[in-house]
Amino acid sequence: MSALSAVKDAAPQTRADNRKVVVDIAGLNKFYGAFHVLHDVDLSVHEGERIVLCGPSGSGKSTLIRCINQLEIAEKGRILVNGTDLAHTTREAAKVRSEIGMVFQHFNLFPHMSVLDNCTLAPISVRGLSRKKAEELAEHFLQKVGIASQAGKYPSQLSGGQQQRVAIARALCMEPKIMLFDEPTSALDPEMVSEVLDVMVKLAGSGMTMLCVTHEMGFARQVAERVLFLDGGRIIEDAPPEAFFNAPQSARAKAFLAQIVH
Repeated sequence: MSALSAVKDAAPQTRADNRKVVVDIAGLNKFYGAFHVLHDVDLSVHEGERIVLCGPSGSGKSTLIRCINQLEIAEKGRILVNGTDLAHTTREAAKVRSEIGMVFQHFNLFPHMSVLDNCTLAPISVRGLSRKKAEELAEHFLQKVGIASQAGKYPSQLSGGQQQRVAIARALCMEPKIMLFDEPTSALDPEMVSEVLDVMVKLAGSGMTMLCVTHEMGFARQVAERVLFLDGGRIIEDAPPEAFFNAPQSARAKAFLAQIVH
């Protein structure tokens, strides 16, 4: 059984509306200068949900998830994560932000640091863990992503797929409650995509709350509980994968799928 087909059995099957809301977004608006990137976005994410965001370039997908952990600051609206408004500069808000992991399109590893040191930096400096505990945690998650043997190497000595797996392990070392992925495979050569998707599939099977911006529609079909289709800074469709891929409601979604699904 492949990792993709196994995830349905491994992941929680509880109905999302019976679960705790961990991300609550209301009336979110974001501008880049005069460009209105997000228009009155409302979104609730439940604990353990696996959500894929898709849509054309410039539709606001990446901006939306970057607003969740305050990498982008919205001009209007509210984002609550586990009941905490992250716009507030409080100790509680800082703690909740530290519990949101993020993996980027580009790996953003520190080139002068080993794989192990890349993974231990935040647990030591942000969480206050001892070096021994941080290294144990890093070794555990490097093992989880199948790259423990590379712990002593530097990013330049690794392939793109290996670097992205390190980036995932680094995020997991903060023991996040929510994971955000911003097109994590788009910078990879085709032969490296599957090794990263396999790691993400296993993570989905663990019950992690995940929001993923991706054009990997096979991943979306088999792993996501909900697919959000964005266009022009608005969520145009929000549906289970089967409904979205087999019977999209909007003309824009139909045109998008016709271009990318073969």
